[in-house]
Amino acid sequence: MQKNKDKNTQVIYGRHPVVEAVQAGMAIDKVLLQQGIRGELEKEMRHLCKRHNVHLQVIPREKLDKLAGGNHQGVAALVSLIDYADLEDILPLVYEQSEIPLIILLDGVTDVRNLGAIARSAECCGAHALVVPVKGSAQINSEAMKASAGALARLPVCRTNSLVNTIQWLQESGVQVMASDLKADHPIFRLDLSVPLAFVVGSEETGISPAVARLADQRFIIPQKSDLDSFNVSVAAGIMLYEALRQRMG
Repeated sequence: MQKNKDKNTQVIYGRHPVVEAVQAGMAIDKVLLQQGIRGELEKEMRHLCKRHNVHLQVIPREKLDKLAGGNHQGVAALVSLIDYADLEDILPLVYEQSEIPLIILLDGVTDVRNLGAIARSAECCGAHALVVPVKGSAQINSEAMKASAGALARLPVCRTNSLVNTIQWLQESGVQVMASDLKADHPIFRLDLSVPLAFVVGSEETGISPAVARLADQRFIIPQKSDLDSFNVSVAAGIMLYEALRQRMG
């Protein structure tokens, strides 16, 4: 294993080391397969990643060479800087402790600094977990850790293959799912945020995805005086989380 000088990312490379790391249950952000690789290696990696719920990404050889810097044999893995938690373990524990769940779901947040800043606000406001998709989400690297001011090392972070399935499970578990949406009519401060709650924060460019928007129990808007675009996604998340904290502190 080596450290990527550019992003301070831990990298495992080579067929057997990658296979062993995934099979051992090491926290892997993603497995990288060299573009053009076919045959047994491709089949093995796709099957391995599917079985162990690890994201597989195909990249050009030049990028893999730069990242691994060694005899990578066409495959490498990015090792997570944190251990991921299981939301299905966290939620029952929150209820058992007679606390009101507060969870934040990220729907397409790809900037690592925004992810880190959201985690920082979530930790400060007493959120119980941060949920990120396996695909289409910012990597939790050293830059994200720095932006979180250590929150990513303290706040439980959960990964999901499907935000839709996670939302449906949360709803079945008594959690209301509320999504920030610029097209919504209800301002956030008119909603009851003292209930078991999961906030959805959307992409920096496109907001929440249509499938997630359809599932939300409530969509809301954060009012603003200016017509200058909208709040940065991490700022918006901070406002949402703080309003929930304010209402719960009464």
